[in-house]
Amino acid sequence: MGRARLFPAAAPEVLNRVVLYLCLPALILIHVPTLEPAWSLLPLVIIPWLLLAATIIVLLPLARLLGLSREVTAALLVLIPLGNTSFLGFPLIEALLGPEYLRLAVVYDQFGSFLIVCTHVLFVIGWYGEGENPSIKTMARKIASFPPFIALVLALAFGNAWLPDWGETLVQRFADMLLPLVTLAIGMSLKLRLVPDYRLGLVIGLAGKLLVLPALAMALALLMGAEADIATVAVLESAMPPMITAAALLASARLAPALGSALVAWGVLLSAATVPIWFWLCTRLFGAV
Repeated sequence: MGRARLFPAAAPEVLNRVVLYLCLPALILIHVPTLEPAWSLLPLVIIPWLLLAATIIVLLPLARLLGLSREVTAALLVLIPLGNTSFLGFPLIEALLGPEYLRLAVVYDQFGSFLIVCTHVLFVIGWYGEGENPSIKTMARKIASFPPFIALVLALAFGNAWLPDWGETLVQRFADMLLPLVTLAIGMSLKLRLVPDYRLGLVIGLAGKLLVLPALAMALALLMGAEADIATVAVLESAMPPMITAAALLASARLAPALGSALVAWGVLLSAATVPIWFWLCTRLFGAV
């Protein structure tokens, strides 16, 4: 799959910037004020953050050992722990388990994936996007001026009640544009073939995202004594292929965009086989849901 000839070569980058400066901040303003934690759903909140921590702890020394470049390390730090928990996760959860389980998937997506995008991803882009050894001041300025971070601060501090009716409608329209624009931008730059320098990163990323993290999520669910439905949703959401929006953010920062698009493309293809296997394992291990 390559870039459509009907569009100029810079089209994916332009679309990424629209997503970055308008669509993602709009999505944050809409969804962050609605997050309401519930103790009974705690495993769905904790597991994605533990998977993120495990990724960082293992990947950073592994990257040094294997001599991975900074941009490859940044891409893996973002795309291994973050999956398509809404774009692919919601319809798959509904198809495999039923529509009544979508509420559990939303908890994993909003308290896990969504907040990780708003925090961890911004930090990674700020740290690795400035080249070798960026100063704390430079990184802090980059993060503080990042539109999604500004939207997150506003959403946490003021909610979205301050928006006038027309402003709320406008924000909703921009948020609705995110998925089609991100999908178009990634689709225009998707390539299954990869330059040799990125092949090791591709193997590590796919193995970590589709195999290692779901296995770890399954172990964590068992250790926490999570109920069958919650455990199954947590494992399936953790097994989703790399997140399209996260790949777009990496591309906007020029952090291994070819690797990001390849991880998304191969992840979607391979997850068609791996997700059903994880679902079968969940039914065997946790029982019927």
